Order: sequence, then structure tokens, then C-alpha cells
Amino acid sequence: MPSNYGTLVSANQSGSLADKLAHLHRSTQEHFPFITRVSLALYDQETDLIRTFVYSGDVSPLNHYQARLSACHSLNQLAINNTVRLEQDLAVFSDSKHIHAQKIYAAGYRGSYTVPVNCAGELVGFVFFNADREGAFSQECIDRLDLVADLIGMLMHTSLISIRTLMSTVQSAIDLTQFRDPETGAHLHRMSRYARTIARSLMRESDSDDQFSEYLYLFAPLHDIGKITIPDNVLLKPGKLTEEEFEVMKTHPENGGELAKRLVRNFKLDKLKYLDVLLNIIVHHHEAWNGEGYPDGLAGDDIPLEARIVAVADVYDALTSKRPYKEAWSQEEALSEMRRMSGEKLDPSCVQALIENLGEISRIQKSFPDNT
Repeated sequence: MPSNYGTLVSANQSGSLADKLAHLHRSTQEHFPFITRVSLALYDQETDLIRTFVYSGDVSPLNHYQARLSACHSLNQLAINNTVRLEQDLAVFSDSKHIHAQKIYAAGYRGSYTVPVNCAGELVGFVFFNADREGAFSQECIDRLDLVADLIGMLMHTSLISIRTLMSTVQSAIDLTQFRDPETGAHLHRMSRYARTIARSLMRESDSDDQFSEYLYLFAPLHDIGKITIPDNVLLKPGKLTEEEFEVMKTHPENGGELAKRLVRNFKLDKLKYLDVLLNIIVHHHEAWNGEGYPDGLAGDDIPLEARIVAVADVYDALTSKRPYKEAWSQEEALSEMRRMSGEKLDPSCVQALIENLGEISRIQKSFPDNT
């Protein structure tokens, strides 16, 4: 059996987190070929949601799935007690009311081993190992899986630390420049989660995992960092901008892109996965579906998907939030306006994805009111 260090080094050379997980899975199957699926789910403490993220295996019945941890009794107990869960025969869940248990069993998995993943004492998710037969997990196998779970936790921590470094750096830049844009605070919490909800909905029929939607969620709060380059007399003007002032305001996407690139270079984060998603969000979130947006006048599918998603999330939150110059619109009023903008400023499929997930959108809105 390879050493912890050797396995980690080998996995780290495998590219993306999905590639690294696949490498660890293959390494595990050399000893225990019946482990046919390894998956990682992430936990969002602020919303209590556990969400699928990335997996390795021939069949993944739970892509784009999420549930409240508090509603998953067994997983919740693992999180509270920091213990593992071993199920040698998943037939005990064949009649479960929980959709995740039903799908796992229907996909042909017959055993499972679940390990919580903690970073710096904080729950960040769970690793799930599934076997294709009953009674598969010997003590030798469990010892190996505990090692793999530790390595996955280390890789996940490494993967997130660069993103958190970048976000902390940007936040410091915002603080140091006394950034006072009224669209901050709870707005960023809401719109980033709206964006993730839209992304997961759009990809529900896809075979891809959920890395894109999670990185989109992480990067969405940075969409307007270019506004720190806009003079206060323009950025904070309470009334309508003049034509000249609006031209100044329109420089913030490109300015933000240059700022992000500079920060990435200075902090040596150029190896950051999904960096293009970050830059596309910053530079292109004011492009319009009909080509009349800025800075590049891109239209339709030429606009990066991540920018189209963030645009819809940003507009919806702006409409439904109180601002110094307006009262909050009702959900009905906001949706009516977004339907009008669909096909002009906004991507119709992204607008429709938001409408189809209003239950989740409303829960997010209630979780992050402006007064917090």
C-alpha cells in the first residue's frame, strides 16, 4: 500500500480536483475493485445545505442534488459526533423516503462507507465510498478508505485555500479603498447563491459534476470589484448618471478584470482552477443577450455562461432589494420585469431556471436579509 505522502504527491500531479479524486479511486480499486464509486459532497453552514460536488465512478445517480443536513438524520449525527458510517447492506434503505437513498440503491450500489471532512475544525463536506456488493468492507478496506478520505480532505483544503486567499485579498483591497457601494453585504450572499441555484438547474440534465456551479458561487461575489476604481462622485451619486458619468461607470468590468489578473500574478495564483470563470464573471457580467451590453458587445451564446448566470442573479436581487433610490420590488413585479428583459438583456434559459427554482430563491432571500 502506498504511503500517505506518496499517494498525496501522486494525486496532486493529476490536475483538477476531479482528476485527483479519480486517481485516488483508481489507486483504491487496485486493492479493492468492488469500490465502484467515490464522491465528495460539500456543506454550506450558512444555509445548512449539503450538495453534490465531484465524483469518480461509472454511475453517479446524484449529480446536482442537495438536501438540508438537519433533515438527513444519519449524516447530521456524523457531523455532530465526527464519526463514520458503515452500511454493509444498503437494502435497509431500499424503501427509504429519502430520494438520495433510493437513487443510490437503484443504481446498483449495495454497500457504503461515509466519512465527514473537516478543515480547521469546520465541517466542509462528506466523502462517500460505495461498493457494488453486500458485506464488502473488511477492516483492511476501511483502514485504506480512512487514509483516502484524509487525502481527499487535504486536497480539498488545498483546492479551496487559493480561492480563499484570492477572495481575502480582494476583500482587503475593498476595505482599504473604503469601498461604499450600496450593493454589498447581504446582496453578495444572496446573488452568489442565486447564481449557484441557476447553474445547478441548467446542468440538471447534464452528466457533469457540480464543480462549475460551486466555483461560480465562490467567484460571483467578486463580479463588481472593478467599482473600487470608480470615483466616489460617480459611484455614490444618488441620482441618475449623466452620459459622461455612465461612460466612466462602464469602465469597471475591464478595470476589475485587470485588477483580478494583477492580484492573481502578485499572489502566484495563476494555477487556480476555473480562473477563466472568475475573469469572465468580472469582465462580462454587463454584456446583454441582444449584443447591446458592454464592454465588448457580445451577444447570445458568445457571452460566457457564467457571466449570463451572474447577470440574472444580480438583476433579480437588485430589483427585489431596497436601495437609497428605490423601494424593493415584490417578487411578482421583479419576475414580470425579468420576463420583459429575457431575450433582450438577459439569457432566456437563465431567467427560466430562476423562475423554476423560486422556492429555493425565496429561502435564500429570507436567509440573508439586508439588515444582517
